[in-house]
Amino acid sequence: MNTIMRKSVLSVAGLAFAGGVFAGPIAAHANPVDAKPVAVAVQTNAPKPQGDQSRIALNGEQTANVKAIIAATKKAGLPERAAVISIATSLQESKLENLGHLGDMNDHDSLGLFQQRPSSGWGTPEQITDPAYSTTAFLKGLKQVDGWQDMPLTQAAQTVQVSAYPDAYAQWEQQATDLVAQHWNS
Repeated sequence: MNTIMRKSVLSVAGLAFAGGVFAGPIAAHANPVDAKPVAVAVQTNAPKPQGDQSRIALNGEQTANVKAIIAATKKAGLPERAAVISIATSLQESKLENLGHLGDMNDHDSLGLFQQRPSSGWGTPEQITDPAYSTTAFLKGLKQVDGWQDMPLTQAAQTVQVSAYPDAYAQWEQQATDLVAQHWNS
């Protein structure tokens, strides 16, 4: 298991443990009669998230990258579903960090939010590490996938990315959906 994957697994396990430790005592004293319904944005035509879902806490840089992905999606005239697929893909590829060359840990010459490769025609290193450019390049590929709007997220993302781990994108769908709901109109 590579270092990035190991750290991701340990982070998710730690968050799950901490959530149980802190939510447990609070939930034990909650009075369900006092509970108020919460409004939740739901994409009714989008497929339901597949499999177990992962979630990470975002820092300022990662949140700025979410906003850049959403802005590029809007500029391309695409719907929220395209932003969800883009953000989930970036969560899997880089944890929403605009990665430069990672030395021995790098997968070939992969760079940026989507781990796109200059040698595969995604653009120059400077272009690929520009969040607006890299998102636009990803969206251009997504638009070429027939029926991407109605297919499972992981299938749409994999068709564009051609990853060695084609099912890995699915785990980020709920967090990506939540981020789009939070930032689409901000």
